[in-house]
Amino acid sequence: MPISPRRSSPIDERPTFAQLLRRHRRAARLTLEQLADVSGVSARTLSDIERGRSKGPQQRTVTAVADALSLAYDARQQLLQLARDARLRDHWTRPTGLCELPRSVDDFTGRSAELAWVDALVQSELAPGVAVVGLVTGSAGLGKTTFAIRAAHAVRPGFPDGVFFLDLFGMSQRPLAVDDALALLLGALGVAEQQLPADTHGRASLYRSLLRDRRVIVVLDNAASEEQVRPLLPGGGAARALVTSRRLLSGLEGVRRLILGPLQMPEATELLTGILGERSATDGESALTRLAQLCGGLPLALRIIGNRLVSRPGWSADELAHRLADEERRLEQFRAGDLKIANAFGMSYEQLAPTARRIFRRLAVVPGRDFDAALAAVAGGTSAEDAWDALDDLVDLGLLQDTTAGRYRFHDLVRLFARDRLQQEETAAESEALTERITSWLLRTTTTAGAWFGPVHGRPDEEGAGLASPTSPEEADGWLRANADNWLGALRLAAADGRHAVVLDCAEAMEWYSDRWLHGPHWNEVFTLGAQAAAALGDRARHAAQLNHVAWVHGVQTRDAEAVLRYTAEAMDLATRSGATAQVAWAHCYAVPGYRLLGRLDEAAASASRAAEMFKGLGDTDAYCSSLINLGLCLRDLGRHEEALESLREVVALASDEGSGMTPGTAEFIRRHTLVPLGKCLALLGRRDEAVAALAEATAPGERFDPSHWHADGLENLADLLAEEGRTGESRRAYTLAARMFEALGDAEAYGRCAERAAAAP
Repeated sequence: MPISPRRSSPIDERPTFAQLLRRHRRAARLTLEQLADVSGVSARTLSDIERGRSKGPQQRTVTAVADALSLAYDARQQLLQLARDARLRDHWTRPTGLCELPRSVDDFTGRSAELAWVDALVQSELAPGVAVVGLVTGSAGLGKTTFAIRAAHAVRPGFPDGVFFLDLFGMSQRPLAVDDALALLLGALGVAEQQLPADTHGRASLYRSLLRDRRVIVVLDNAASEEQVRPLLPGGGAARALVTSRRLLSGLEGVRRLILGPLQMPEATELLTGILGERSATDGESALTRLAQLCGGLPLALRIIGNRLVSRPGWSADELAHRLADEERRLEQFRAGDLKIANAFGMSYEQLAPTARRIFRRLAVVPGRDFDAALAAVAGGTSAEDAWDALDDLVDLGLLQDTTAGRYRFHDLVRLFARDRLQQEETAAESEALTERITSWLLRTTTTAGAWFGPVHGRPDEEGAGLASPTSPEEADGWLRANADNWLGALRLAAADGRHAVVLDCAEAMEWYSDRWLHGPHWNEVFTLGAQAAAALGDRARHAAQLNHVAWVHGVQTRDAEAVLRYTAEAMDLATRSGATAQVAWAHCYAVPGYRLLGRLDEAAASASRAAEMFKGLGDTDAYCSSLINLGLCLRDLGRHEEALESLREVVALASDEGSGMTPGTAEFIRRHTLVPLGKCLALLGRRDEAVAALAEATAPGERFDPSHWHADGLENLADLLAEEGRTGESRRAYTLAARMFEALGDAEAYGRCAERAAAAP
C-alpha cells in the first residue's frame, strides 16, 4: 500500500522529490528497472532523479511515474508539487550562459580613479525606489567597454546573484531592439522563453521585479539612445547598472556620469609596455614614449600599435614611430588584424546627418587647435544655428571635445580621420576652395579686430569681415586671443601662397594690438611675415614699418640689444630712401631699448629725444607720447630725475586731455603705462606720498592688460614703499600680486624675491 504524506510536517522537514520517490518505489517493492518498464521512463533518468542529479523532472515524467506506482490522490499531488517546486528553484538558480561577462585583459593599465568611482557607485545607497546607475561616456577608442568589463570583474564578489553583460550594438545600423534586450536579460535571470511576456511593458516590469531583491550588476555596453536604455535599468533595490555609450545620453535622468578621456602619457606608455611584454626592454623607453604620444593616449590606438609590434618581431619601435610621424600616412598605420582605428571612428561618423558630416570633415582644414561655431559655420558653408546643431551632435558622439568657453577641438587621430573623409568625399578643387575661404575669413576678421586698437576714433570698417566680426574692443581682444592659432595659421598659409597684400594688411592691423598682448609668443613671426610680404611687394616704407615692429619684439621679449639695433638700422635705411619720415622716427624710438640694454644711455636719450621731436612735428600724439616715455626712462637712468619727471608728466597730461586726439582706450593704456616710471621718479625724489598714489593708480584693477614687467615692477615698487611706511597688510597684498605676475612671466628670480617678502610681512 502506498504511504500517505505527513501533512503536519514543517516545510524545512519535508522530503525532497528524490527522497519521496524512493520511498514510494520501495513501498511498491519495485526496482529501478521494474519501475522503468512499467512507467516508460528510462532507468537512467529514474536513477538521476533519486540521486538528486535531476531535481525537477518535467510533469509528464512525474505523471508517468505516479501512474506506474498507483499513488493515491494526495500522494500523487504531493509528488507533483515537489517536482514543480524543484523545477522553479532550478529555473531561477541554474546558470543560463546568457549575458556572461567577457574576460578582462591581463594588461589593463591605469584608470585607478575611474575604477574607484565605480566601486563607490556600486556601494552607494539611494532613496527607496531610486536605482543606482552609472553612465560611462567617451569617444571611440577610449576603452569604455574594456574599462566597464574590468570594473565589473573587480566588484563581482559583491554581487553573488549575478554579473551580466549585454552589448546593445549602439553604433551599428541596427541597434539591439529593447524587446530583444529584455528577452536576453530575462533569459539570463532564468525566465524560460515560453514564459516571456509578449509586450515591452510586461517584459520591463518582470525584469524590474526580478532585480528588486537580487544583488546583481548589469553592464549595458554600447548604448544607442536613452529610449533603448531606460527599460533596461533597475527600478531600485539591490541591483546596479553600468552603462557605456559614445553618446552623452543627456536625457537620462538620475544617473551618475563618468566621462573617460585619453590616458595620461605615463599610463599610456605603461599600457604599451604591458602589451609588448618582454620585448619592451629591447625597444627602449624613449621609443615607447614617442609611440604613446603619437597614439594620443587612446587605448585602442595603443593596443593596435602594441599588437603590430608583438606580431612582427623584426620591427623596431623606432621604425614604427618614424612611420607614424608622417601625418599623411599615420591613420593607415593604426590597423592590426580586425582592429582598425578608422573603423571605430567611422561607426560614429555614419551616425551623423549629412550636414554634420560635411562640417566634421571640413573642420579638418582649420589651421589651429580649436575653433568656435562661427568658424564651423564658415567651414561648413551653413548658418550659425545649423553649425551649433552639428557641433552638438559631434560632441554627443565623441567626435569633438567641447569646453566651457564654447570652443571645440579634435583629438589628433580624429582630426586625421576627418581629413581622410574630406579627401575621400570631396574633390581636390573643393578642398582648395574650402581652405581659401577659411583662410580669407580668418584674416579679414583678424584685420577688423586689430583695427579696434589703432589710433582712430570709432568702429573700424567691417566691410567684408562677415560672420562674428567683433563689435567692440573687448570682443576683438577676446576673439584675437581665443583664435590666435587659427589666424596665425591662416597668415602662414597666405604667406606660403604668395598673398602678400593680405598678409601685410593683417600684420599692420596687429601693430597697436600687440601692446595689449605684450608677451604674445607669435609677434616675431607675425611682423617677420609682414616684413617679407612688404619686401615682396617692393614697398620700402611698409617694409621699414614691419622691421621696426620686429625690433620692438626683440626689445620687449627677447631683450636682444644687438637684434634691436640691427633691425632699426635696416628700417631707418629703408625709410630714409623711401622718404617715410614716420618710420625714421619709429626707428629712433625702437632703438632706445637696445641702447639702454647695452648701457649706452646718452645715445638712448638722444634717440628718444629725436623721435619725440619728429613725431611732434608730424602731429602724431600717440607716437609722441611713446617717445616721451622712452625719454623719461633714459633721463631717470642718467640720474636726471626732475627732467625725467617733466617728460613723464607731459605724457600723463596729454593722455588725460580729451582734446589730445587719442582714442579713449589708447589714452588709458598710455596713462597707466606712464604712471609706473613716474611713480619711481617721485620716489627717487623723496616724494613718497605722490609716488604711492601714482603707483597705486597704475596697478589698480581696470581695463584688461596682459601681465607685463612694467606692471609687475610697479607692484613691487609700490609694495616696497608701503613696507617702508609700515603699511604691512597693503604691502603684503602688493608683493603677492607682483609675485603672481612675475611667475606668469616666467621670471623666477623676481617671483622668488616678491614671494619671500610677502611671506615675511607681519
